[in-house]
Amino acid sequence: MQVGYTLMCEQSGPRSLVENAVRAEEVGFDFAVISDHFSPWLAEQGHSPFAWSVLAAALEATDSLPFATFVTCPTIRYHPAVVAQMAATTELLAPGRFTLGLGAGENLNEHVVGRGWPPVHIRHDMLAEAVCLIRELWTGQQVTERGEHFPVDRAIIHDVPDSKPPIGIAASGRRSVGLAADLGDALIMVEPKADLVTRFRDGDGADKPVYGQLPISFDADEARAARRAHEQFRWFGGGWAVNSELPTPRAFAAASSSVTESEVAASIPCGSDVDRVVETVEAWRTAGFSHLALLQIGGDVQDEFLDWAAKELLPALAQR
Repeated sequence: MQVGYTLMCEQSGPRSLVENAVRAEEVGFDFAVISDHFSPWLAEQGHSPFAWSVLAAALEATDSLPFATFVTCPTIRYHPAVVAQMAATTELLAPGRFTLGLGAGENLNEHVVGRGWPPVHIRHDMLAEAVCLIRELWTGQQVTERGEHFPVDRAIIHDVPDSKPPIGIAASGRRSVGLAADLGDALIMVEPKADLVTRFRDGDGADKPVYGQLPISFDADEARAARRAHEQFRWFGGGWAVNSELPTPRAFAAASSSVTESEVAASIPCGSDVDRVVETVEAWRTAGFSHLALLQIGGDVQDEFLDWAAKELLPALAQR
């Protein structure tokens, strides 16, 4: 299983993110992923620069580290024709180093353009139509469509790579996993649900990569690590059925107000116990994941985490 590093735009500014990407490559991570959101989940996180600008700078600043968006919603905040152009350009700038991760999105990041927030079955239909349109535009031919959700009028992407970037599709349930198997080149999940991985493999995803993401809170002081995880990541346990519907950081704060520090520490590895992280990573591997991106909580402790990863965590994972 390949182990990656997460550029979490919600907790760091753009320059720091690029610097962290360079360090991640230097210390030996296999790949990197970048979140693509308009807003942080909680006000305490404090950031949310434009992911595609950071991605371009990070690709230029690194030598060979592969990157993936984790994930971009191509349905409301962005029109799929714009996503198709952004992804084609990114692939041309860094051939073979880019995966386009797509998902049905969250209200938090999509409502900002004033188009409302449709129910989940409509969002899945929109995502499926968007993926098909992106692939059609990548042919470089003129496209005119009167789709149910995304009309396109004589659109041509003039700079299209010969080798198209793979498309990963984020999923959290049976329907979205089926969509990923049918239309995607990879599956993306944030929970190690072996039954959904099996469903993906039994569909059209038999030989396709499966990406996961594991939040951790490294710190030499375990109590401080737990406090940081609770302050910035207590929203994570709400599940996507809840998290996809909440519209603002204030709503996430209210929804997670009863979550305790001990509850967060029980679900997220906190401190410097390498063995706990290794065992947690092993659970993802056993569930069938081929790629796992680690997400260090706290924008101001990335240097410390990357030092620890280089000296202790990555060697321990390699040995396992």
